[in-house]
Amino acid sequence: MPFPWLSAAILFPIGAALLIPFVPDKGDGKQVRWYALGIALTTFLFTVAGYLNGYDPAVEGLQLVERVEWLPDLGLAWSVGADGLSMPLILLTSFITALAALAAWPVSFKPKLFYFLLLAMDGGQIAVFAVQDMLLFFLAWELELIPVYLLLAIWGGKKRQYAATKFILYTAGSSLFILIVGLAMAFYGGDTSFEYTTLMAKEFGTRFQVICYAGLLIAFGVKLPIVPLHTWLPDAHGEATAPVHMLLAGILLKMGGYALLRFNVQLLPEAHAQFAPLLVVLGVVNIIYAALTSFAQRNLKRKIAYSSISHMGFVLIGIGSFSDLGTSGAMLQMISHGLIGASLFFLVGATYDRTHTLQLDEMGGVGQQMRKMFALWTICALASLALPGMSGFVSELMVFVGFVTSEAYTLSFRVVMAILAAVGVILTPIYLLSMLREIFFGKENAELSSHTHLVDAEPREIYVISCLLVPIVGIGLYPRIMTDSYRASIEALVQRETLAMGRVIHPPASSLIRQPLLQAPTLTG
Repeated sequence: MPFPWLSAAILFPIGAALLIPFVPDKGDGKQVRWYALGIALTTFLFTVAGYLNGYDPAVEGLQLVERVEWLPDLGLAWSVGADGLSMPLILLTSFITALAALAAWPVSFKPKLFYFLLLAMDGGQIAVFAVQDMLLFFLAWELELIPVYLLLAIWGGKKRQYAATKFILYTAGSSLFILIVGLAMAFYGGDTSFEYTTLMAKEFGTRFQVICYAGLLIAFGVKLPIVPLHTWLPDAHGEATAPVHMLLAGILLKMGGYALLRFNVQLLPEAHAQFAPLLVVLGVVNIIYAALTSFAQRNLKRKIAYSSISHMGFVLIGIGSFSDLGTSGAMLQMISHGLIGASLFFLVGATYDRTHTLQLDEMGGVGQQMRKMFALWTICALASLALPGMSGFVSELMVFVGFVTSEAYTLSFRVVMAILAAVGVILTPIYLLSMLREIFFGKENAELSSHTHLVDAEPREIYVISCLLVPIVGIGLYPRIMTDSYRASIEALVQRETLAMGRVIHPPASSLIRQPLLQAPTLTG
């Protein structure tokens, strides 16, 4: 019997978190830091070992499958597995969490509780990507909300209670749609089951798919986030600490994009054929609106937060592109942004620790005293603005080319959307480079320089950023190291949604499927 790599990666950090109260503590939190870091690294090794020993990138279907009957009378089972949609994100989750544990080294307030929540999140987030049962997915989705709420409410900034409450209201409230839709899909027809494979085999009616799709779009749109469901994110980022930033930007937002692919596209393909143009439009709105808002922000955390929202717009365009290249680009954009977003927010936290301000007007002239920090900021900002040779350039280019060359849309629609999205691409380097100029080479703040000892980047900080830059540059120079891991699954997914689009747009004479609600000016025959 093969080793249960995925179950181990989920249960090991959660079980280890429960043992944290018994870790010896001398008051400085040093022991629990090393304990949590060791657990996070071991979890990462579990996911890597599972990828190397049980995952074949050329296989489109589910692998590393583990299934144990739970409540068979209700159709419930512990069912986990991985395919091209989930395996890269499982690796990303364990990797970012291990680095977040190292980034949390300065945490001295209630360190045991902090690392308990960090490890619980690790297992919960891996479970979101690995479980193959919709009820388990809902439980895992809810599990990771509680640690984020507490991490914001206890270790956040001055407005931490407001940010944490807003986060839990938005995300927990929207997740009710997941439960309602999951129950509806499970009880649809005669066979009651929450497992994805069973749900994929069901012949859902088109109207039923449309209703379910709309509900899930709201639930996952909050987490992605899609404008106008995004307002919780700038507030959460504005109050979070550096390691929580890394988890929010590096993993949490990717859960929304993954869920759209897994449920909206894979399980509800005929509804996706109708909603895809809307996803493209929402993606363009995300890119332009968030880029303009980021440009106007004077708070460093909120500026990077809106930048994240803008970059996630490319994920929506790719998901709605009906092309192998565009959908693959959306997947790569999630991975790329997870790495780049984590690096930028880590640097935001490191900069705040030195300057004790987030206002760009109060920074300036620190470049001479923090040369290493300036170099790290510059490299990560160039990655975010999609400099060729970095992962962001490849993923955004794939989305653009995949959408523009897609035959599912009219030429006029493709041209208009591409031009509008390009506006956001142009704005990104403007606000990022102007941000660097203000922080490091703007008008010197004499009070900041005289009253604050500005220490340059420390070895721990350089190491964390270096670990993130290695895959960023590696993917940018040779994207196939990542795209080959999910190519087969993406091609099967696009084929499934393309066939569904054909059924909806050109229904056979005996079909009762109606013409798509959003088909008219965008989808061609």
